[in-house]
Amino acid sequence: MAYRDLQAFIAALEKRGELMRISAPVSPILEITEIAGRVMKRGGPALLFERVEGSDFPLLINAMGSHARMALALGAESLDEIGRDVARYLDFGNYTSLGNLIRFAPRLLRLAACFPHRRRLRLTRPPCQQVIEREPDLSALPVLHCWPQDGGRFFTLPLVFTKLPGARTQNCGMYRMQVLDRTSTAMHWHKHKDGSAIYEAWRAHGGKMPVAVALGCGPEITYAATAPLPPGLDEMLLAGFLRRRPVALTKCVASDLWVPRDAQFVLEGYVDTEEPPVWEGPFGDHTGYYSLADWYPRFHVTCVTRRRNPVYPATVVGRPPMEDCYLAKATERIFLPVLKLQMPQLCDLCLPFEGVFHNCAVVSVRNDFPGAARTVMNAMWGMGQMRYTKLIVAVDASVDPRDTGAVLAAVLQNADPASDYLLSDGPLDALDHSSDRALYGARLGVDATAKPGVTPRTGRYALLPVQKRAPGDGREAALAALEAEGVSFAVALDDSVDLADRSEVLWRVFNNIDAGRDLVVKDGKIALDATKKLPGEGLTRPWPDDISMSPEMTARVDARWEEYGF
Repeated sequence: MAYRDLQAFIAALEKRGELMRISAPVSPILEITEIAGRVMKRGGPALLFERVEGSDFPLLINAMGSHARMALALGAESLDEIGRDVARYLDFGNYTSLGNLIRFAPRLLRLAACFPHRRRLRLTRPPCQQVIEREPDLSALPVLHCWPQDGGRFFTLPLVFTKLPGARTQNCGMYRMQVLDRTSTAMHWHKHKDGSAIYEAWRAHGGKMPVAVALGCGPEITYAATAPLPPGLDEMLLAGFLRRRPVALTKCVASDLWVPRDAQFVLEGYVDTEEPPVWEGPFGDHTGYYSLADWYPRFHVTCVTRRRNPVYPATVVGRPPMEDCYLAKATERIFLPVLKLQMPQLCDLCLPFEGVFHNCAVVSVRNDFPGAARTVMNAMWGMGQMRYTKLIVAVDASVDPRDTGAVLAAVLQNADPASDYLLSDGPLDALDHSSDRALYGARLGVDATAKPGVTPRTGRYALLPVQKRAPGDGREAALAALEAEGVSFAVALDDSVDLADRSEVLWRVFNNIDAGRDLVVKDGKIALDATKKLPGEGLTRPWPDDISMSPEMTARVDARWEEYGF
């Protein structure tokens, strides 16, 4: 089903018992983060905060924070159902004969829903322009200050609409926005993102770049803004496909950009390409660490339009699992058929929560020929946003890539460090903090498929807590552990890590290693240093702090927990 607007999705959540209303007054400064973070990690419901201090607008969070709610948001019983649907359209057998084409024709009609509808003639104002504020005041919105070390308040679910100079096709991306004052924000366009490329094109063109930010669209539209589509492909096409109905767009009040007519709020304005950048951050990011402050463009808000009774959308990111993990799972399942079309040996894919989107992918492959796993890994590193994947582990088709134990066993038994560990220097995600230099470092591929005629290896892994005092302590501890009988894979971790918590261990490993620096092969065994790195270990930038809530706010939420209604 397609949701008319965010209110319709809220009603669907409430009907299914997936929504909790909180009527107690709460602060957008840290308090909502602490409440929502606890609920997210416990697999709890969507939250509608009806009384946010300092604002007249209610706030919705965690609306897509479970497998069930993510599927519900996209109108399906499961995310795999959507993936199977996409696979049918990519099956060329449906188009190779007249009979097959006739049978498949009803499904082809659905593609007509992909194209957004630009509504020019209006008898009444569209919902997103029921109220027009030409003297905007961003302080009226319940924008969250998420974590103690954040540089300020951030819009965390903005749909940012831009387009190249003179173009008709628009781009819609999701980029965090730090509030600077009542009428401006920073615009966090990463180097690798489409928004950054469009901004650079405007810099070459000169002048002011029009920008429109929609807040609180239907869930299919919000998801589409996060999807890894090729440059130049309008995200509203994907949204229309998912919702089986064209996205209705309306022209902005003050520019020629078009935005979803059913949005809750729209911030209209511009980026002056000749204006100096502004200092943005730090920000408690989805990696579970603070991303470092840096220079980004300033977005000037010249007009705010909204519904008469809008709901403000937000999310909180941090150490997984959080709500954004389920957006990543949607991408994993929806785009798997596209990857399989381009890589026939690929069977299945898992992006573990602990890998925070870009730090780990586990793939199952058909070993149709020697080097099939390596072929798949290299292909993934040459493809779109997969090029930033820091670790790819390939297992046999018979192994479930979601079964962590089975994957670890395959690595220990089938991956020979001399021949099955592949290092590839290349681009990394802008939020990766472990490489010695920003945006570039070592990517590791591990071929853990069984090799014909090769006897499985024996051995076990060892986890070592290290109280690190000097550069190299982690590496030395891991190498020393390889001397123990039966240990073939040793991992050094900071002594603050709970070694009994497999999820925390994996999260630290995926986040804290640059394989070119931290992986050592000795006598056919692997030593891995997953500790926090010190300046003397090759770093050219600061190592970020872990995200954690202040003790004062933790105590406050503890004391008020029953007052919230839990």
